[in-house]
Amino acid sequence: MKDSSISKFFEKSRKERLEIVKNFSNLSNEEINLLENSNGGISFDKADKMVENAIGTFSLPLGVATNFKINGKDYVIPMVIEEPSVIAAASKGAKIARVLGGFQAEAENSYSVGQIQMLDVDISTAIENIKNSSNEILAIANSKSKTLPKLGKGAKELSCKEIDTPSGKMLIVELLIDVGDAMGANITNTMCEAVSPTLEKITGGKALLRILSNYSTRRIAKAKAVFEKNLVGGENVVDDIILAFEFADNDVFRAVTHNKGIMNGIIAVANATGQDSRAIEAAANAYAARTGRYRSLSKWSKDEKGNLVGSIELPMSVGIVGGIANVHPIAKICNKVLGVSSAKELACIMTAAGLAQNYSAIRALTTEGIQKGHMRLHARNLACAAGAKNEQIDKIVEKMIEEKNISLDNAKELVKKI
Repeated sequence: MKDSSISKFFEKSRKERLEIVKNFSNLSNEEINLLENSNGGISFDKADKMVENAIGTFSLPLGVATNFKINGKDYVIPMVIEEPSVIAAASKGAKIARVLGGFQAEAENSYSVGQIQMLDVDISTAIENIKNSSNEILAIANSKSKTLPKLGKGAKELSCKEIDTPSGKMLIVELLIDVGDAMGANITNTMCEAVSPTLEKITGGKALLRILSNYSTRRIAKAKAVFEKNLVGGENVVDDIILAFEFADNDVFRAVTHNKGIMNGIIAVANATGQDSRAIEAAANAYAARTGRYRSLSKWSKDEKGNLVGSIELPMSVGIVGGIANVHPIAKICNKVLGVSSAKELACIMTAAGLAQNYSAIRALTTEGIQKGHMRLHARNLACAAGAKNEQIDKIVEKMIEEKNISLDNAKELVKKI
């Protein structure tokens, strides 16, 4: 059985860390060499084919979060992020959660929603005509995929809604598409464009926008964990964490920062595995405001034994086939490290990472404060920015903390002295 509870992983050398990940995930020597020797995993030639007007590549740190047990399975989770303390916080949260069984997570099927904006139509007549032709429209949509219908997936439902705008009423036709293990943006857009001429013919109107919605409320992922009260810090700390959650759930200024911390964990995994992080972020923030007020994405309470209980749910549109996940060599390795077999499994992992990150953040805020651990890592970055050599960095960090003067100017002065 694989065990992601790895003692003092952060103290090991890079080669030792790579060897642990290699053995955990059955990576090949070639994959390890790519992780060890590449500058971000892609050449300029590849970057030039991925985006327009390319002039280079841009690298971010790639690390792994340890200790995760999700639905009874251990994971080492790759995370790409520039912010200090995120990976350590996620690992710490997972370590406490695994004591009482780890995270329980679930994800809905991968349903994508495509929208076609219809103008200049008699809405009631148009809706009736579309309804009568729904089988024909779905067949046209499914003709654009060679694989989804064979797998029992593809366009499943057709619906209509009327919206009021300053320019008048509009009819919005929506396709519900099971995209399987893909994120599904391309096939959704293709299907929307394919059915538009038929919709125009049926309604006598004009199809304007034909595009997926990134508000993926038919792809909700949930995670839950119980954190043993004594390991959290006792009943007082448990109560304080619940009070901190209630602050976030009832004040938009706090909620934005609270949810940003959750997304630190989720987006770091999204970056590592080649997901559309902007789509995930946008959907999460819309979901946080679904009641008409922007609120916390997570919930915190305690059970009958006084243990801390955390849960989270949000839209999670991810894929393990197609897109950058199958193009970027480092993203491919990160997906192999995770060992996921479906988009639903990946959604569960990312949601659990967000909950673990949230736990560590609010526990730190309610106890020693967020800056204690964060600023030590920030001090290391400042020492590097000041030009410190490897053998100087730890000494400079300790000196800045001792002097309570963590700044670039102080780091530069200490470089001269140490």
